[in-house]
Amino acid sequence: MSRKLFFISLFSGGGGLSEGFIRAGFHPVAHVESDHAACYTLLTRIAYHWMKEHGREKQYSDYLNGRLSRPEFYALIPERIADSVINATIAEDTLPQIFKQVDTLLESQKLDLIIGGPPCQAYSLVGRSRDQNRMKGDPRNYLYIYYADFLRKYKPTYFVFENVTGLLSARDTSDKLYFDEMKSLFRKCGYETEYKILSAENYGVLQRRKRIILIGRKGNSTGFYPEPDKWDPRVQVREIFSDLPAINSGEGNTGPCRPGSYNGTWQYEAGIRNGDGPVTWHQARPNTEQDLEIYKTAVNLWNRKKKRLNYNSLPERLKTHKYRNSFLDRFKVVADDIPFSHTVVAHIAKDGHYYIHPDINQNRSITPREAARLQTFPDDYYFEGLNSIPGRTSVFRQIGNAVPVLLARKVAEKLQECWM
Repeated sequence: MSRKLFFISLFSGGGGLSEGFIRAGFHPVAHVESDHAACYTLLTRIAYHWMKEHGREKQYSDYLNGRLSRPEFYALIPERIADSVINATIAEDTLPQIFKQVDTLLESQKLDLIIGGPPCQAYSLVGRSRDQNRMKGDPRNYLYIYYADFLRKYKPTYFVFENVTGLLSARDTSDKLYFDEMKSLFRKCGYETEYKILSAENYGVLQRRKRIILIGRKGNSTGFYPEPDKWDPRVQVREIFSDLPAINSGEGNTGPCRPGSYNGTWQYEAGIRNGDGPVTWHQARPNTEQDLEIYKTAVNLWNRKKKRLNYNSLPERLKTHKYRNSFLDRFKVVADDIPFSHTVVAHIAKDGHYYIHPDINQNRSITPREAARLQTFPDDYYFEGLNSIPGRTSVFRQIGNAVPVLLARKVAEKLQECWM
């Protein structure tokens, strides 16, 4: 393919889906996202790609190493790069302004692709179990209607719509399946759609994470789904963490640290390592006495039976979560001797995935960098917050909500062949 392929990303979050498409060779025109902190993360990453393209990686390294403030760093990039991250909630009253900004960014370029999926809470099984109306009537259920507005406006050749598997059973107030309504609407916009449920561990990601990946193609032909190539790297979780500095609970920092030596190949093949630059966000939260007691119970269960703790089996004095009918495995062991871990979730900051470290006699919550590696974010991917030093909760939310970068890249690489 000789010409560049351009895309816009909707409901971009922290950018996992977008990063996979960029790494496969697609070129972003704009990202639209409502969360302020995530927009800073997106802008920092777009700045990184621009600097890499122009041989200015040292300036990015200076930022990660604290030699440049965030305003100083952003001042180094062109205005059009800064304007490509659109901090807006997609709604009927905001669409005209968003379209205007995207039109300016596109100039005379043809838009080839739209990617993204609306927030999943309204479709997820857990979200429905927590809501007395089972999320029926929740406005987030209907964000796909605005997605269709983008299809009508820009008429890309393809679009990629991702979401949780709960979408397949979620129903509206008329008891109709949202998924059927979506596909019908997309067809009215001129697109045939096909979908598959892809599980991340089948594509080189060392965690179990299932996502609906729906592909839309302009026209009415069928049989076009770009099945991504599967990959079993035959490595264990310890390979993700083996080179990170050993820390106890409450130790580490948000700033740069140097990873140790690494003799494997997976980190390079998966795109985790990009040279020997600094690694950020290797910081473990402090453990409370309650944490330690729960961790001890869960770890003993794992070591004895290789089973994960059921939340409701804890003594009543240790249960602080309001919802007792969902996420019963919320305290998840991330053992180093297994081929893949459990799903990294957005509420990991509270629910406490914890790592059984082979060299430290203390179990602790995993760090944002360890979670990011499980999500196959590159080590040079920096997660921002509203303040210059963001809190772990915001960072974990961005990481946990993301599509694993490697899964996105696998989809993008196969989709790219459709233009050849």
